[in-house]
Amino acid sequence: MLDYNQPIDRAPPESPQQRSQAGFNVLELVNLLWRRKIAIAAAALLGATLAVTVGKSVTPRYTATAQLYVDPRELQLVDRELTPRAQDVSGMSMVVESQARLITSNSVLLQVIQQAGLDKDPEFGGGDSKSLMWSLLGLIGLQPRAPSAAETKEVQLAALEALNRHITIRKTEKSFIVDIEVWSTDPAKAAMLANTLTSAYLAESRNSQASAARRATSDLSGRLKELRERLRNAETTLATYKAQNNFVGTQDALISDQQLSASNQRLSAARAATMDAQARLDQIEASRRTTADAGANSEALQSPTIANLRAQYADARKKYAEQTSELGPRHPALRQTEKQVEDLKRTINEEIDRFAQSAKNDLTRARDFEASLNRALEAQKRQSVQLSQASVRLRELEREADASRDVYQSFLKRSRETEEQETLNTSAARVIGEATVPQRRSFPPAMSLFAMIGFIFGAIAASGWFVAAELLLAGAPAPTRRARTPAPEAPGALETTRAAETARPQQAARAPEVALAPPEIAAPPLQPSMVENSLMEKPLIARFQEADVIHTLGAILATGGGVDLTRLGWPTLRPGFPLTTLLNSWRDMRAALARRADGKAMPVIALVGAGDTTGRSVTALNFAIAAARDGARVLMIDADHQAHPLSNKISRPGKSEPSRLGWLSIGSKAAREIKTVNGISVLPVAEGDAGKATDAIRKAIEQARAAGGYDLVVLDGPAMPLSAGNRKLLDDADALVAVLPTSLDINDSLEEILSMLGRAERKLVGVVLDELTPATQARQRGRQYA
Repeated sequence: MLDYNQPIDRAPPESPQQRSQAGFNVLELVNLLWRRKIAIAAAALLGATLAVTVGKSVTPRYTATAQLYVDPRELQLVDRELTPRAQDVSGMSMVVESQARLITSNSVLLQVIQQAGLDKDPEFGGGDSKSLMWSLLGLIGLQPRAPSAAETKEVQLAALEALNRHITIRKTEKSFIVDIEVWSTDPAKAAMLANTLTSAYLAESRNSQASAARRATSDLSGRLKELRERLRNAETTLATYKAQNNFVGTQDALISDQQLSASNQRLSAARAATMDAQARLDQIEASRRTTADAGANSEALQSPTIANLRAQYADARKKYAEQTSELGPRHPALRQTEKQVEDLKRTINEEIDRFAQSAKNDLTRARDFEASLNRALEAQKRQSVQLSQASVRLRELEREADASRDVYQSFLKRSRETEEQETLNTSAARVIGEATVPQRRSFPPAMSLFAMIGFIFGAIAASGWFVAAELLLAGAPAPTRRARTPAPEAPGALETTRAAETARPQQAARAPEVALAPPEIAAPPLQPSMVENSLMEKPLIARFQEADVIHTLGAILATGGGVDLTRLGWPTLRPGFPLTTLLNSWRDMRAALARRADGKAMPVIALVGAGDTTGRSVTALNFAIAAARDGARVLMIDADHQAHPLSNKISRPGKSEPSRLGWLSIGSKAAREIKTVNGISVLPVAEGDAGKATDAIRKAIEQARAAGGYDLVVLDGPAMPLSAGNRKLLDDADALVAVLPTSLDINDSLEEILSMLGRAERKLVGVVLDELTPATQARQRGRQYA
């Protein structure tokens, strides 16, 4: 059986000699320093004097500051700039930082050295002993030799390195303002160098823009001749091909296409004329074949000859009718009139025959004309097909010519633009504050600060010397240590602890010695190494029994007003009993959690266990319910990525989803916060692998801690064995509670949990002995209920 009187980490007991070195006697230390107060004060005054002397001997420095406004949004003088401009905030910030680095570039600093003559300034490495020797030789009439190029380059590099150390560039936060600080031993020189540096930077910026435009113009101009020759060749090839294949026409279309269109229209008109002539002939023939009047067709009616003959015919008939009534049938006048009528009728028929013959001739002519147009159209079609095949190559040549023309025009226009940009200054950088001669030195600081620092260091040095001399050299007794008192036993220990106590008589024998140790002065806090090696605090023990819970039938008794954690089908705490032994033990565990959290706003406690994960989840649920009944706002998270029994209970198939989803989520919508009627918010398990689920849980905890809506976070899990992600989750937890089912061996279960926890076992604040009905008996009881 498990012996709860032994430390959990089973570390070996400390020897009395080690416990005697737990801390220093502060009173002895204070008495030692008080006895040496005069010497310590003298050492402090000596340190202050030395510090002031050193401060007086240090060469003063004067810092001058010039301010530049570097706007990355340059002036828009032309439509297209050589370099794209930064539009977003990060891009503009990078441009400003790049310009700030450009201020201390070698090209700018070399201009400053040349303009200010720093290669001859002793402060910047110039005017050394060789120059002094050359001056003495000049006084006696000897001309020194001119320095070589290598020597001049070496002097410039030395001045460049020295000037770089004298310059500090500072960019103001969230602005385009750049401060240029230059220090020197001469205040006027510092101001002059700062102003010269700003002028050199602005000149270098203009020169760099002009140089970029000049290079672009040169490159573009070098390509124009080749592009011009290419365009000329493409246009010549296109014109030659058009002439060879008879591609002649106006700007809109080719002549062949126009002729084909006109021929097609004329053929349509000829076909219409042929059909008209055929219809006219058919009408005349039909009227001649019938017994009706042959002169009733439209052509006869419109002919003046037929109209005149018909009028004569009508008069003759009229005259014949009159003579018939007056004369006999054989009268010569009657017979002459009758012959006149017949002659007129025959003449009319002959005229109509001439109309029919004319219609036949018109039809023949129309058909011949239509046939000739059809033959011409077929020839033009064949010619058009040939031109269409040749136009494929023509279009290809036209595209090549158009592309060469566009590229040439683009290069020509861009070359002219860049040529004009050489003389334009688009930079928006300007000086907003010139450097003035500083009135106060920037280094060293005030002598009062030097005196204070020297005084403090002198006092500390003297105190350390006397303490070391007193303890180490003079052989003074070391400060006594405070004895450690044993931790009180947890209430509710098992009866098997008595057997464990008898099995360890040596530990029980050491207890009187510790109890008889005299009380001493409180020692300072332990060092980190001592805390690391100290024993772990004994965890509290609670028994979770059938008498503490009630059983429900799950969804049969569930209400529709929201999720009720007491009606999931799991055994939950009995209401109305706030002072039970179990609840008091859990309150002590939460108090230990608060101490370990060290004032953290939302502490995190994880419940881990061995064996069936349902027992651990039931214990975690009741632990959260007990905290909520005590007035805490609890966030419960399902951290068991393998079995996730809590998530299955809350979002099982057939169960209605909660009407409200909170803002908090783990990874996806399927794992969003579920508000319950018990004052507890539940985060189901997240989808994905164990690593992603663990990262999502850690982010959710940080999110809830930032929002400040909860007092306690209860983690159901993670399950054993632990993965790498689960170990990170337990490292973030403030305390751990082990759930040990009594159906298994308690000692083996706890040993297994501790071995898996590793260093995290020091966070163990409690052990819950799960004595509820095993799962098999619960299923049998459920079948009886059913």
